[in-house]
Amino acid sequence: MEFNLIVAVDRNWAIGKNNKLMWSIPADMKFFREKTKGNIVIMGRKTLESFPQGQPLKGRVNIVITGNKGYKVKGAAVVHSLEEAAEEAKKYEGDVFIIGGESVYRAMLPYCSKAYVTRIDHAFDADTYFPDLDEDPEWEMTEISEEQTCFDLEYYFTIYERIER
Repeated sequence: MEFNLIVAVDRNWAIGKNNKLMWSIPADMKFFREKTKGNIVIMGRKTLESFPQGQPLKGRVNIVITGNKGYKVKGAAVVHSLEEAAEEAKKYEGDVFIIGGESVYRAMLPYCSKAYVTRIDHAFDADTYFPDLDEDPEWEMTEISEEQTCFDLEYYFTIYERIER
């Protein structure tokens, strides 16, 4: 089974602050919806709780990883390890997308072969980061979009792929 990840990062590979995104870019949200719709998303509990009303994403299989054995959420499979998440994902048809947060991204990155990264050309005050794929010799950017803008923010849709060794 192949894993992908999807993330939006700032200039310093920041992804959030206080369990929230630091920007709202409608075209990025649309890109995320189009990529993940009808597929499988794997996330940590805090990522799920950052969604509106803490509800799973509609139109997708939601798999939530948490250390809390008593945690339950309607409309999502709750698992307690990366291995359980991978086993759960095998039960469904579709592509698998890791959608956060920081600890889940870091833990699942070695199992991913493709990363859809929205690069925002701005440095935000943040407390959560994604690993810098530009500094990682196992990854290379294989696609970059034309420059996009949302008000005063410039951003690019990029794809990174793991280099076969």
